[in-house]
Amino acid sequence: MEIKLDKHSANEASIKINLNEADYQPKVDSKLKEHAKKANIKGFRPGKAPVSMVKNLYGTSVLVDEINNILSSSLNDFIKKQEFRILGEPLPVVEDADAIDWKNQKDFEFEYRIGFVEEVDITLDNSIEATAYTLEVDEKVVEDAITNIRTQYGKMTNPEISEENDFLYGDFKAADGSFTKTLSLPLSKIDGRSIKKFIGVKKGDSIDLDPSKAIKGSLSELLDISEEEAANLTGAFVFEVQNINRTELAEFNEDFFEKVFGPENVKTEEEFKTKVTEILSENYNKETKVYTEEQIKDLLVAKAKVDLPETFLKEWLSKANDKVSQQDIDKEFPLYAKQLTWSLVSNKIAKDNDIKAEHEDVVEKTQEMVREQLASSGLGAQMEDQMDMFVNNYLEGNEGQNYMQMLTAVQNDKVLALVKEKITIQEEKISMDKFKELLAN
Repeated sequence: MEIKLDKHSANEASIKINLNEADYQPKVDSKLKEHAKKANIKGFRPGKAPVSMVKNLYGTSVLVDEINNILSSSLNDFIKKQEFRILGEPLPVVEDADAIDWKNQKDFEFEYRIGFVEEVDITLDNSIEATAYTLEVDEKVVEDAITNIRTQYGKMTNPEISEENDFLYGDFKAADGSFTKTLSLPLSKIDGRSIKKFIGVKKGDSIDLDPSKAIKGSLSELLDISEEEAANLTGAFVFEVQNINRTELAEFNEDFFEKVFGPENVKTEEEFKTKVTEILSENYNKETKVYTEEQIKDLLVAKAKVDLPETFLKEWLSKANDKVSQQDIDKEFPLYAKQLTWSLVSNKIAKDNDIKAEHEDVVEKTQEMVREQLASSGLGAQMEDQMDMFVNNYLEGNEGQNYMQMLTAVQNDKVLALVKEKITIQEEKISMDKFKELLAN
């Protein structure tokens, strides 16, 4: 057997594997003898058919299988010995394979195309500068959050006369009778120019409107219809009020504090406000942390200047995902390239600094994720005693892919923690509006 590497460029090459009869025939003969012992061929007792007949029946398929096994193991072993990092999977040159005469040919040559990168070069020092943002939670954001919480825990009432922010329950009808829908209409969805019509109404009243002008936002979502249907709802409509629903804000009292934050955690309105501010600040700054780390990744990816084999990778992605169009691959490739490059950079930093993701780290990170999910669903601490079950089920799911994803996430966390120690980080406080501007750019 002979294996040769031919580099076509800085990041693409071909691997040629030449096999002669001595490389594969002993294994083929051995396999055919095994087949002969088990073969059930008409006219012969089981296992008594001549090897020559078995070879005539199964010889080609056995030859193909054994050569494929040799190629797979030889190619993998050869690649493992190289210093470069192969990307994607080797692509066989199909034209050569189609020309093989399996019946008569003795010597075979197979060719594979590969994409790779040489050693990734990245140096961490204080010349790399990044900004870590901290969000200032302003008074209005806090007050809006408190109002939302009080609304969630508030009491539903049915007043006689409607006011702003009420819900009107009734029938939404086209004047010509072509459309009717019964729904609960939030007055917050009514345009400012039309809101006066909906305030001060009572049960049994009818309100004339043009939905294309009176309703803010998505009419299709409000009415649970398609965009095409919603586009046709113009002109004269009427809303017939059957009931008025209002949520009275929950009062600041011990019962309310306990429902929101549990017993003994908050006792006064001021403490409640402080707690809400802390939670908002924590949640917002999780977002700024993610943003900062993405900026750091971008800086390191740019600094590493990894030359990816773009043409090869696009071809490999196309063959590996035959249901994805080439147009979609071209569109998504920049994001894929960024993620791939960061993976190479992260692995290089981890290797140079002996950073490893341990099993205990994976379990701990998964626990954090599960706790956040439980908290967001309102379950929280009462499910803590089942944490091990949730964690194990997740990590064992998706055929082990979940575990590998968490392992990668842990390594990334450790790599980024080291990077932040090595580079220059400038701290800056910004408003939510300013942060939204950063996200939009």
